[in-house]
Amino acid sequence: MHQGQRLHSLDNLRAVMMWLGIVLHVAVIYMAGPRMLPWHDNQSTLAADLLVVVIHAFRIPVFFIVAGFFVGMQLQQRGAEAMLSNRMRRLALPFIAFWPPLFIASGLMISLYVHLNQFGTVGFDTSLIPQIPGKAVIHTLHLWFIYYLMLFCLTAAAVYRLSHHLTDTLKTRITHIWKILSSAWWGFLVLALPLAVTGAFYRGGVVAPGGSFIPDPAEFLHSGLFFVFGCYLYQNQTTVLALYVRYRWRYMLAGFVLLFIYLGLFKRFETLQDSLLPLKAGMAFLYNCVSWLWCFGMVGLFLHYLPKQNRFLAYIAESSYWVYLVHLVVTIGFGALLYNSPLNAVGRIAVNIVLTSAVCLLSYQLLVRHTWLGRFLNGKIVFKKMNPARV
Repeated sequence: MHQGQRLHSLDNLRAVMMWLGIVLHVAVIYMAGPRMLPWHDNQSTLAADLLVVVIHAFRIPVFFIVAGFFVGMQLQQRGAEAMLSNRMRRLALPFIAFWPPLFIASGLMISLYVHLNQFGTVGFDTSLIPQIPGKAVIHTLHLWFIYYLMLFCLTAAAVYRLSHHLTDTLKTRITHIWKILSSAWWGFLVLALPLAVTGAFYRGGVVAPGGSFIPDPAEFLHSGLFFVFGCYLYQNQTTVLALYVRYRWRYMLAGFVLLFIYLGLFKRFETLQDSLLPLKAGMAFLYNCVSWLWCFGMVGLFLHYLPKQNRFLAYIAESSYWVYLVHLVVTIGFGALLYNSPLNAVGRIAVNIVLTSAVCLLSYQLLVRHTWLGRFLNGKIVFKKMNPARV
């Protein structure tokens, strides 16, 4: 498998993870357990809880690993200044442009949904929106990923410049350590240890983004570890990626086994978790072992089964940035429209996912793909000679 195929595989992986955001944010609306968001449907299902737990285990970690991989590539090929220029153009400018209207639109949709929750009728009253403990009133929404990625890029550029003062021997040893952690069978256990510490302060050991513009240390360290892993994965790709392809199904199966154990322990000790910090740390360790194993497995699966891009995959990849930006508002809107429908929770989830996907794709086709907005988000689109490292 040559370099171009590897990059296309990771581009496909990133696009699918972005699209899974629709499934995740629809499922949250219909959770039967404690909800992370102030809006919820009058129908619920445990299937939604399971979807959230499963997708959350690998989606954001994969995002940051792939992002780190491409940042590492740009640092090695173009240097810190060029990397920062590219990343800020692709991340900072869209964040500045889209966050204000998305914040307003999501606030209106949430207000509508909360009004339905309390009165069963359509209405808008932002004063009804409850304050979520630990969440700022003015927050980054689901764009927290872009926000943190900007911070990681700035940090990576600074570390890259400082690394010039290190000896070549020391830099080689550091790279070798990351190679061992990413390739040894026990590497995921070591990588999960620091995440057990950060997750010890969250319910079930699962780090949930607060969305504050002031970086949270636990969130920064948690997501940052996956990002740094991705940076060094680029340097060690020749050996490590071949292992992920070879053992892809073993990683996935091992992750499923550990997830089953995690869910069993979560159910058994659910009432004790808030009072026992070591228990939450142990749960966090298990959950993040699942995350690392599935990250390795996902990378291997896409390298093996989707090494190239066809026109469909290219279209999905190009539309994914737009879908990521706008999908949350759309999922909330359709959730409100389906609130009094005769469908059960599973039916509403399915309909919401289909309708949200259709609206996101239609809006991309009509408003983005062939307009200045498409060039703003994706640069020049050329399907025949796709640049897989554009994001």
